[in-house]
Amino acid sequence: MLRKDNVKEALAAGVIGALMGFFFSFIINYFFLPVPTTAIVNALGNGTSGLISGFMGGFMGLLFYFRKTLM
Repeated sequence: MLRKDNVKEALAAGVIGALMGFFFSFIINYFFLPVPTTAIVNALGNGTSGLISGFMGGFMGLLFYFRKTLM
C-alpha cells in the first residue's frame, strides 16, 4: 500500500538522485571529455556522461531512499 510518507521519501530520494546526476554529468563534461569538434563527438560525449550520471544519480537516489526507509 502506498502511504504519503513513502511518497515523500521517494520524491526526496529522486531529487537527491537528480542533483547527483547533474553533478556527475557536469564534472565528466567539464573535466574529462574534450571540447567536441564534430556533432558525432558531441553526441558521444553527451551519451557517455548521460549514461554515467544517470547510473550514479539512480544509484545514489535509491541508496538514500533505502537508507531512510529501512533504518
